[in-house]
Amino acid sequence: MMNSPSAGYRLTGFTLVELLVAILIVAIAAAIALPSYSNYRERVKIGQAITDIGALNTSARHYMIDNRVPPPSLAAIGAAGKLDPWGNAYVYLDLTTAGIGKARKNKNLVPINSDFDLYSIGKDGLSNLPLTTPVSRDDVILANDGRFIGQASKYE
Repeated sequence: MMNSPSAGYRLTGFTLVELLVAILIVAIAAAIALPSYSNYRERVKIGQAITDIGALNTSARHYMIDNRVPPPSLAAIGAAGKLDPWGNAYVYLDLTTAGIGKARKNKNLVPINSDFDLYSIGKDGLSNLPLTTPVSRDDVILANDGRFIGQASKYE
C-alpha cells in the first residue's frame, strides 16, 4: 500500500498562499511601526537636547554669578565641543561682546535673549538667526534668558 493521505497519513505544511498572507501581515505591521518608531526616536533626541541645553544654561549662569559676565565660550564652562543628539556642536554666542545684531530673533525680529544665545541646530543641521525661517524651526533653543527651552517651532 502506498503512503497517501487516504491511507491514514496527512501531509502537513504551509501552502504558498498562507505564507504570502503571513508575509503581507508582517509587512503591514512593519510599515505602521517604523514611522512611529522614527518619530519616537526624534522626540527622544529633542528631549536630550533640551536637557543638555538646560544643563549648559545652568553652568553658564553659575559662571555669570562668579564672573559677572557671560562665559566667552562653552569651553569656559567645560563644554567645548559638546555635541547635540544629531552629532552637531551646540552653538553658543556671548551677546555682550558679539552684539545684539548677531542674536537669534523671534517673529517680531526682537532678540530672544539678552546675555547669550545657546541652541542646537537640530536634525537638518541648518539654522538662520530669525526663528521664523523654515531651516530654524527644528532648532532646539534657549530663549527668554533661560525661561524657555524647546523647539523653535513651539516658541512664540
